[in-house]
Amino acid sequence: MMKLLRSVLLNRHKVIIITAVTSASLLLAVFILQYLVGIEPCSLCITQRWPHALVLMLSMCALLPIMAKFRRPILALISLAFATTASIGAYHLSIEFGWVAGPATCSGNITGDTVEELRRQLMAKPFAKCNDIAWSLFGVSLAGYNFMISTFLTIVCGTSVILNFERAKK
Repeated sequence: MMKLLRSVLLNRHKVIIITAVTSASLLLAVFILQYLVGIEPCSLCITQRWPHALVLMLSMCALLPIMAKFRRPILALISLAFATTASIGAYHLSIEFGWVAGPATCSGNITGDTVEELRRQLMAKPFAKCNDIAWSLFGVSLAGYNFMISTFLTIVCGTSVILNFERAKK
């Protein structure tokens, strides 16, 4: 088992394919939940999507044959992107659990100096609050799944970069 794991981690091409498929799957899932199921994302949910889009773009570039010699640095950037979205996910979880207050863009508070301003805010698109869990599976929210998956892939990509760096030195 360890031999198989090591052989996968030493093959940057396979790791990059795994990252591309995972990020594409996560993005597809949240877009289905948003546009087909009707679950409105909060601002932090949307922010967590951007690093996955970056991972997908970097992965597609790294899979081009002409980019083969740049796969290790691209994989390091992919690891940083996963670490970024995992951090945002951890922050989002801390808001969901009530450990910290969310940003003003997630509070759902409506304020205004005039009746017209209040009316405009009330008539605007539905507002999702960061501390409300819109969807969960087995008691884990989307932010929780993003945190777990992205943390795991940060470790996988980072380990692959380190193992390939050590192999290159030999």
